[in-house]
Amino acid sequence: MRILVVGSGGVGDAVARIAGRRDFFERMVVADHDTARAERTVAAVQAHPATRHPERFVAAHVDASDEEGIAALAREHGVTHVLNAVDPRFVMPVFRAALAAGADYLDMAMSLSRPHPEEPYARTGVRLGDEQFAEEDRWRAAGRLALVGMGVEPGLSDVLARYASDHLFSHITELGTRDGSNLVVLGDDGEPVFAPSFSIWTTIEECLNPPVVWERSRAEAGGSTEAGWYTVPPFHEPEVFDFPGGIGPVECVHVEHEEVLLMPRFLQADKVTFKYGLGEEFIGVLRTLHTLGLDRTDPVRVRGSDGAPVAVSPRDVVAACLPDPAGLGDRMQGATCAGVLVTGTGKDGAPRAAYLHHVVDNAWSMSEYGAQCVVWQTAVNPVVALELLAGGAWAGAGVLGPEAFDAVPFLELLAAPEPAGYGSPWAVQER
Repeated sequence: MRILVVGSGGVGDAVARIAGRRDFFERMVVADHDTARAERTVAAVQAHPATRHPERFVAAHVDASDEEGIAALAREHGVTHVLNAVDPRFVMPVFRAALAAGADYLDMAMSLSRPHPEEPYARTGVRLGDEQFAEEDRWRAAGRLALVGMGVEPGLSDVLARYASDHLFSHITELGTRDGSNLVVLGDDGEPVFAPSFSIWTTIEECLNPPVVWERSRAEAGGSTEAGWYTVPPFHEPEVFDFPGGIGPVECVHVEHEEVLLMPRFLQADKVTFKYGLGEEFIGVLRTLHTLGLDRTDPVRVRGSDGAPVAVSPRDVVAACLPDPAGLGDRMQGATCAGVLVTGTGKDGAPRAAYLHHVVDNAWSMSEYGAQCVVWQTAVNPVVALELLAGGAWAGAGVLGPEAFDAVPFLELLAAPEPAGYGSPWAVQER
């Protein structure tokens, strides 16, 4: 297996650091528009004492918007798998470049949505991943696999949902992904400051777009899976969810997320939801950004430093004003939890509610990998998936979500102690 990682930001950097300890591939090309950043990632991996065969890692330049350039780079290195580690704006050029190069593809976020032009808070428009699923026939005809949504959420949450469906439940009333943390970022004075632990561009996209919910009753009434999806207003139905791992209660709200678009395609459930533990302060900041129009991606004209008008995206300005999440690890405290709350009927015929989850502590991920916990938790899952694909435990063609594959090999490899596995256990908490 020869892997091209497009993007060496926080997640791409963590992917390389995690992969450095594994033997399943023969080359990893870490590529970025900022070549120096890719070179720093490769240098850090090669210098780490736990890295096996450091010569496997090479840095390269790539423009994630340049489909032909990505395909050419993949061909140059004989790449068999392209891992997309850039933000969702660039999903489609990277996705199409992989197919053009004859490589399989993985991502951690899917193609962007566009709200319904007339009823954004009732009906779906273009949904997350629609552009990718529209090209499934091309992928299947080529015998190539596009494994979409293979991060942590989406990704591990979908694998856990598949495990619950296969092994814990005979009927599922709801698959409810719930994500939360007790992370704080400390300023120079040791006091907490506002600094998102993940890409603010992506966070705004998830939290301010109309959230999507899926219900089987709507699908059956409409005669198709597609009829089951509908939207609700941002920050809809707040609930306080008690997260394990010492995190405790966090206020969660509906946000747009890929699980709701993936799970109904592959799993049987009456309802599918996603709620994100944002907390009161973060929700307030996002509401303010939306009120001021600072969540917009369409450029606005402003006066530059030389007095001449320039066009800038308000959301890009917000992202530029905040610290890079990849560099916050040594200022962060706490842990993050990803998981899915499954309710329904257990295999014994009795009512059951279980939260299948995965907790990563920031102090551990920083000391072990030099990566803050949110990006490490996102990055480990595509690496595990790549190892399963390399060994043949997972195989397929077309555009598929994580739910399409047997969950057991993935969860066993993730939890097994190093060096056999990744030493990152998951758990089931009865509710």
